[in-house]
Amino acid sequence: MQRTAQPYDAFLLLSFGGPEGTEDVIPFLENVTRGRNIPRERLAEVGEHYFMFDGISPINQQCRDLIAAIETDFARNGVELPVYWGNRNWDPFVEHTLARMHEQGIRRVVALATSAHSSYSSHRQYLEDIERARKAIGPQAPEVDLIRPYYDHPGFITALAEHTREAVNRVPDGLRSETRLLYSAHSIPTAMAEASGDPRTEHGPGGAYVAQLAEAARLITEQVASELGTAYPYELVYQSRSGPPSQPWLEPDINDRLEELAASGVRSVVVIPHGFVSDHMEVIYDLDVEALETARKLGIHLERAPSPGVHPAFVSMVRELVQERSDPAAERVSLSRLGPCPDVCPVDCCMQR
Repeated sequence: MQRTAQPYDAFLLLSFGGPEGTEDVIPFLENVTRGRNIPRERLAEVGEHYFMFDGISPINQQCRDLIAAIETDFARNGVELPVYWGNRNWDPFVEHTLARMHEQGIRRVVALATSAHSSYSSHRQYLEDIERARKAIGPQAPEVDLIRPYYDHPGFITALAEHTREAVNRVPDGLRSETRLLYSAHSIPTAMAEASGDPRTEHGPGGAYVAQLAEAARLITEQVASELGTAYPYELVYQSRSGPPSQPWLEPDINDRLEELAASGVRSVVVIPHGFVSDHMEVIYDLDVEALETARKLGIHLERAPSPGVHPAFVSMVRELVQERSDPAAERVSLSRLGPCPDVCPVDCCMQR
């Protein structure tokens, strides 16, 4: 097996983090909302989502599963990098992981965030997490390169297209021909969305975040159509809004859109959480509980496609992106008409507004 030269000493998986027991829930939510003056009663309300599942968010175990799959894939393909894991909001915190890497002599790190798209919370905030952790260590802190957003990579698209095709095939025969595909992503404030991406590039209303979500939906739908022979109608919807009613957020909310679709005679939908890379709490609760309940009340048959998770194409994508970042001459793979995101973001892109 041919070995690939590695300019990096380690790989770091960056994620959001989640509680792993009832006693963790409120402290976790306090970490998530630090500096935002969210009333404690609101935290308790959101905490009920976690208490329904014994206070355990699926995201940490999903990260463990992904890490195991990445380690196996690296070993099979000659990528000799130890794999580390750091979270923004819960143990293992990124600052603790980076400190441990420093103690173990790690000098250069390539990192991938469990968010595929460009926005403040899904990309730039991870850069801020890294810099905060490095500052705590001091001048000798490991250098960390964050892999570009990968919404347009074949591995991401292929995993979601296969999961979508399987979900469509679960729809009863009498409803399948009239099924509509709903691509769901986390809603964010419209001002944040408009600030996403390179401001020197024209992405249209909603900035790069919305443009990337729309492009990924198009690519997935086209791949499904080529495999099933049917071009299903599709659209973007949003979920998990958490801001005050006075602040504009991306719409339509999936539950509101389901009501509109039911009124227009739609009887079957497949929901694809293409704004996520794993089925964490916001997918499990907002889609599998709330949206499913809404659909049932409206008489709509709803199937949900899984997120990429540990699909082999997605796991291979991680290695390919590591190799891409390791070699300046490597082809930067992109299926998007927008072209691949830059390796290094402009200083004024994806700002918080």
